[in-house]
Amino acid sequence: MPVLSLGGMRFQQSWSDLPPAEITAASQDNLRTILERAVAIGAHHIETARGYGSSERQLGWLLGEVPDPQRILQTKLPPQPDPAVFEQQLALSVERLGLEARGERLDLLAFHGVNNAELLEQVLRPGGCLAVARRWQAAGRLGHIGLSTHASLPVILAAIASDDFDYINLHWYFIRQDNLPAVEAAMAHDMGVFVISPTDKGGHLHTPAPRFSALCEPLHPIVFNDLFCLSAPGIHTISVGAARLSDFDRHLDPVALLPQASQLLPPILERLEAARRQALDPRWLASWEQGLPAWEATPGGLNLPLLLWLHNLLEAWGLEAYCRARYGLLGEGGHWFPGHNANGLDGEVSEQELRAALVASPWAEEIPDLLRRLRERLGGEKQQRLMAGSDKP
Repeated sequence: MPVLSLGGMRFQQSWSDLPPAEITAASQDNLRTILERAVAIGAHHIETARGYGSSERQLGWLLGEVPDPQRILQTKLPPQPDPAVFEQQLALSVERLGLEARGERLDLLAFHGVNNAELLEQVLRPGGCLAVARRWQAAGRLGHIGLSTHASLPVILAAIASDDFDYINLHWYFIRQDNLPAVEAAMAHDMGVFVISPTDKGGHLHTPAPRFSALCEPLHPIVFNDLFCLSAPGIHTISVGAARLSDFDRHLDPVALLPQASQLLPPILERLEAARRQALDPRWLASWEQGLPAWEATPGGLNLPLLLWLHNLLEAWGLEAYCRARYGLLGEGGHWFPGHNANGLDGEVSEQELRAALVASPWAEEIPDLLRRLRERLGGEKQQRLMAGSDKP
């Protein structure tokens, strides 16, 4: 596996699965240049998904025309309650990618969006979706099997502990390190670790917040975050979601700088931590997560751990656009963004009800006003996932 992967979520023409006649020559020409650049820089791994609209079809038309003997192709499909439906979708992905027409197998298959215990059970239960994948694997039609997840840490750890997967796609980057136990568990189980969307979900680093940018100097925030990820034990590959040729550019620097990571990262990490401690009470930093109920057990489904994390990002490093987007997605993205934001506080959820749910928190008195300030600052606007009805945010 290369350290940089070409992610297939941004180069497609549409989030709808377009009929062939509607895919334009201009879109295909753009994808051709991206694929040629990926081969040239050694990004031999391509990662797409059944839910990425026209991505699979567009790739399938071009992979044979842009050869790469080292190419590793991955697609992802969501679990299904009915394994027969999963198998139909798998066959459709293979057809879209043109694999059997070229006499090729699918190198990597991931179960996409294994975001809760119910979806994990759909994969692992006897006769479930994994059984379908194993049958295809035994027939030589696909290689390694993994999963892609936005789940809570206990669900991720349960998936890893099953020993049924070869690799995992998950979120882990500078602003979100809570999945570190999952990375360590994956290492212990000899699993590959693929970091999802480090640039966008890692803080909207294509358009970084000014305060965060200043703290990352002399590195661009993309370079800093890539270097942070790639220098960490257990991280094998990070995704570059390229929509155009220039999207690769910032990601090449950290690869070249990897030998210097031990010199470049510590001063930046120290500045970021100092800014965090200057902006937030050390007592808060030491205990803000204590006693927080899960969103399922909170009145109105308020996702308190995520909301308070957004508060910390906003105060420490000024990641306002990123926090506004994540705040607006709560309650709008199903199991991809579970729970709700603070808009229901003082309406369907009273302060008294919230305080009762926070009985185990040392910050029960402060959190209601903090949530009100967060709601006011972030606007409370609803956000849409990239594609309504898609299996990928």
